[in-house]
Amino acid sequence: MPIIYKYLTREIFKYFAIILTMVVGIYVAVDFFEKVDNFMEAGLSLSKTFSYLILKIPFIVAQIIPLGILLAVLIVFGLMAKNNELVALKSSGISIYYFLTPVILLGIIFSAFLFFLSEVIVPVSMEHANRIWLKEVRKESAVISKEKDIWIKGNRIITHIKHYDSANKAVFGITINYFDIDFRLIRRIDAKKGVFIQNRWYLYDVAQQNLNKKDNNYKISFHKKLIEKLDFMPDDLMRVIKKSEDMSFKELIAYIRKIEAEGYDATSYRVDLYAKTAFPFVCIIMCMIGTGIAVREKIKEGLPVIIACGIGIAFLYWISYSFCISLGYGEMLTPIIAAWAANLIFLCFGVLILLNAE
Repeated sequence: MPIIYKYLTREIFKYFAIILTMVVGIYVAVDFFEKVDNFMEAGLSLSKTFSYLILKIPFIVAQIIPLGILLAVLIVFGLMAKNNELVALKSSGISIYYFLTPVILLGIIFSAFLFFLSEVIVPVSMEHANRIWLKEVRKESAVISKEKDIWIKGNRIITHIKHYDSANKAVFGITINYFDIDFRLIRRIDAKKGVFIQNRWYLYDVAQQNLNKKDNNYKISFHKKLIEKLDFMPDDLMRVIKKSEDMSFKELIAYIRKIEAEGYDATSYRVDLYAKTAFPFVCIIMCMIGTGIAVREKIKEGLPVIIACGIGIAFLYWISYSFCISLGYGEMLTPIIAAWAANLIFLCFGVLILLNAE
């Protein structure tokens, strides 16, 4: 490996590690002071608090990697430009595209690492972190979720939900069982669908059974629509369902097949599936953009400016990515286009910057 390649690789890794450590440290500190009171009220030790925070670190790292690699590339080339090292290298006949090779290779390595982290480490760590937060801190043991089936235990009420659509705040295949003080079933509601509208649950295609205490028989009635007061809100369901980011690629595919086989809409999960493959590639794109910006002559005296520029670019990418994903959820874009649109836009931007960098 040429000396310049070794130098670039070492320096980029060094500044990436510094940036990552700083950002993760700040996030963990803020999260600690925000949640430490909850852990103390639950009677948990500091070691349990730190265990929870450590389990969240892989998820934080996965979100920070693209920004970290972009800023590291900008800082390294910015310092080289400030010290006239780039001018000296260009004067000796070295093209800026020569610098691109090690940077792109690093981008590929970081992309592979990000995919591995998101696929293998994050689902396991977040599952344990959520279990600590929900079961031990929030004491929400009455709500149980296993992939898709949700069981909710209330005050002499047990509710079962087959599927929850978070995008539309809708539940499917809902069964509500009401019991008396002797735990005898006195009322049962079966509904094909329920939608949360204006702080009320509207149930559709309802079959209702009520116990007649005189003859101990159940009276059955049917309703097209029924307004029912339930002891849970959409936010309660969101906290317990297993989110796409908490599933591995294999788990998400199996989940999509299962809910589609049962006739439910899996559009949002398909968007998330394609996003799992699209998001890691942003590391390569950020390396291209960072190199193209940093090797320009204009940034020689403005290192703080290009760092601010890098943060701005990362922010714009995140807005574009989130917007396209939202369009995919709303079925305005196909899942694969929604997941890859932001990458394609910023890839074109990176290529244009590199073409005009000389």
